Amino acid sequence: MHEEIARRRTFAIISHPDAGKTTLTEKLLLFGGGIRAAGAVKSNKITRTTTSDFMEIEKQRGISVSTAVMTFEYDGKLINILDTPGHKDFSEDTYRTLSAVDSVILVVDSVKGVEEQTERLMQVCRMRKTPVMIFVNKLDREGKQAFELADELEEKLEIAVRPLTWPIGSGSSFKGVYNLHEQNINLFRSGKDVIEDEEDRLYIDSLEDERLDQRLGSGLSARLREEVDLIEGVYDPFQTEDYLEARVAPLFFGSALNNFGVRELLDSFVGISPAPGKRGTATREVAPEETSFSGFIFKIHANLDPNHRDRIAFLRVCSGRFQKDRQFRHVRLGKTIRFNMLYGFMARKKNTIDEAYPGDVIGLYDRGDLKIGDTLTEKEDLQFEGIPNFSPEIFREVVVTDPMRSKQLNKGLTHLIEEGLAQLFIQDKGRRKIVGTVGELQFQVIQYRLENEYGASCSFRPLPYVRACWITSESKSAMDEFMQYHFRQIAYDLEDNPVYFAESDWMLRSKMEGNPEIRFHFSSELDSEMSQYELGAMHSGRK
Repeated sequence: MHEEIARRRTFAIISHPDAGKTTLTEKLLLFGGGIRAAGAVKSNKITRTTTSDFMEIEKQRGISVSTAVMTFEYDGKLINILDTPGHKDFSEDTYRTLSAVDSVILVVDSVKGVEEQTERLMQVCRMRKTPVMIFVNKLDREGKQAFELADELEEKLEIAVRPLTWPIGSGSSFKGVYNLHEQNINLFRSGKDVIEDEEDRLYIDSLEDERLDQRLGSGLSARLREEVDLIEGVYDPFQTEDYLEARVAPLFFGSALNNFGVRELLDSFVGISPAPGKRGTATREVAPEETSFSGFIFKIHANLDPNHRDRIAFLRVCSGRFQKDRQFRHVRLGKTIRFNMLYGFMARKKNTIDEAYPGDVIGLYDRGDLKIGDTLTEKEDLQFEGIPNFSPEIFREVVVTDPMRSKQLNKGLTHLIEEGLAQLFIQDKGRRKIVGTVGELQFQVIQYRLENEYGASCSFRPLPYVRACWITSESKSAMDEFMQYHFRQIAYDLEDNPVYFAESDWMLRSKMEGNPEIRFHFSSELDSEMSQYELGAMHSGRK
């Protein structure tokens, strides 16, 4: 058990859209032997698509809209990569994924620098104290200088960085990367679709080696020496403990598309990244070495294999050993449940496995019993914490465009809502359905998947709401009066909990202040009231 835990590494790759996150994922898989040749995001000239973008809409748009799970072995370690969506409209999926990993690789575009979504994602990592490595990508393009980028990362991401590799030139003069720890140089050769050859690496005892000038030219080699001297003078020596405590982010440079700087990143990751650690629950911390199994569901995906109409729940193993055909306790339902099939993943491709250990992300065939956030154990009633739930910000009414396919539409909507792609609210005894999301693009994905996976179609009519608030009260009369007076703004979620729709933040604040006996919750878990920060933001006109 200890050996299996120690060899596992589970991490997410996160970034702003188009920073090269999915391309980097593919190159890591290439090094690990998970694939034989790297793909490319679909364009006018390139027809192959990335391994981790497996849904048809992802292939068409060249973006990731759902987390993909990939597992491979490298240097004696079993590595689980979770490639997350970069687009802010799908940040819910990314935030939930961050609850299931032990560390993160953050990809930054060297041309654009730190972008808005990058800052948001880093805030979540800081909140969880998740160790982060940073890969500055696209050094083969004309972009910001390396020192400028390092300063920007520290300022905007609010974390100290320590370069472990350094670029030799940039843009048209980019020649490769220098490994500060191993003291070797990976020389750049454009257009490569395989792992680099040893002939591309120059091993030197010091930067004074004459071969450096021969291979790079006197100008670039002199500049590299100066920059390395400056790095050693400005930055403190790298300490692994600072990285594991999320105080320092190791910094790497390269070009994922051309496969430079990727091996240095992967080797360092395998060497210093954390093995599975303790996980918090509502009652206690769970250690991975505990013999009793525990784990939680952080993602559900319907029709992972469209030919079989399967519904797969993704489970993070936290302690003990998960084995097929054993009975486990479903804590929320309070009953035992058995799984006769376990799956490992390479994006959409599944392979059956017999057992799983802490750190593993596995797939469970779900007949509709599982929800995001559910805990499975051997016997103890535990509830793992940190799996976020979101209040939608955009609301639209579902308009049926083909009444003959209403059954398929209802089934498809239910499945997609259970995935966490959006939230569904019911009015007028089921005759009116309202979908709530945090981003516009989610509606396009819902429409596309309804048509292509369920043979159903619909349109969406915009509604003038800005907030959905779950309401409760200890006073039945106060609750009845509120709901009767505001019946046009009241709907029910799939658990039959009443929800109030607010047309403006001002209106919501007014209702909260005028109805002290009603509690307004901003999560379907009904466990949190609006914070003072949010109230202050509403008063100042901010979201």
